[in-house]
Amino acid sequence: MSRLTAGWRIQRRVVSALMLRELVTRFGRENIGFLWIMAEPLLFAMLVGLLWRFMKGPEEHGVSVIAFVATGYIPLTLFRQSLQRSVKVFSVNGSLLYHRQIQVLDFILVRFLVEMVGAMMAYFFIAVLLITVGEFPVPANLGIFLVGWFYYAWFTLALVLCLAPLSEKSEILEKLVPLTTYIAIPFSGTFNMMSWLTPPAQAVLWYSPFVHAMEMMRDGIFGNRVDAEWGLTVPTAACLSLTLLGLILCQRIRRHLVIE
Repeated sequence: MSRLTAGWRIQRRVVSALMLRELVTRFGRENIGFLWIMAEPLLFAMLVGLLWRFMKGPEEHGVSVIAFVATGYIPLTLFRQSLQRSVKVFSVNGSLLYHRQIQVLDFILVRFLVEMVGAMMAYFFIAVLLITVGEFPVPANLGIFLVGWFYYAWFTLALVLCLAPLSEKSEILEKLVPLTTYIAIPFSGTFNMMSWLTPPAQAVLWYSPFVHAMEMMRDGIFGNRVDAEWGLTVPTAACLSLTLLGLILCQRIRRHLVIE
C-alpha cells in the first residue's frame, strides 16, 4: 500500500510539472499568461453566439440562442483542440522519456487536462456572465449536466488516446485531423437537439456518444425547456472500447519511439 501511495505522489508531481511546462511553453509569462486557456474558447463561443443571435433572433425553440450556442460550442472547442494538440505529441516530447518517472500517457493526459481546465473555466465564466444579464438559465439539474460533461470529456480523451499513437505512424493523419474535426460537427449535437431533427437523422445520431453527452448537458442546463433524448449505454460502451484500444496503441507505440 505504501508503494502505491509513493507511486501516486510521484505521478502527481510529474503531471503537475508537465502541466506547468506546457502552460509556460504555450502561453508564456506575459500578458494574461495561462488564462489564455480560458480566453480562447470563451471568445470563440461569444462571437459565434452573437452571430447566431444576429441571424436567428434572441430565441429558437424556446431557448436563448446565445445560451444554446455557448453550451454547445465550448465543449466543441475541447474536442477540436484536444485532437489537434495530440498529433505527434510523443515526438515533440520524446526527449523527456529519458526520465524513467515519465510515461507516454503523461504527455496525452497533460495536454488533455490543459484543454479541459480551460474549457471548464470558460464554461463557468460565460454562464455566470450570461446569467447576470438574463441570457442564461440557472441550471435545472447540475448533476445531469456534470454527467454529460464527464462523458463528453471521457470520449474526447478516448479519441486522443487512439489518435496520438496513430499520428506517429502516419503523416497523412496529421493533415486530416483539422478536416475531420469540422466534418464531425454535424454528428456532435453542437448546434441542434435530437428532438429538432427528422426520425432518420435521429436514428443515425443516436449512435454518436457526443450527442448523448451534449443532450445530457443541455438537459441539466435547460431542464423542461428542451426535450432531451439521451442514454448511457452508447456513450459508456464507446468510451470503454476506445479507451482500451487507445491504451493498447500507446503501449505498442512506446516500443518504437526513438529517444533523441
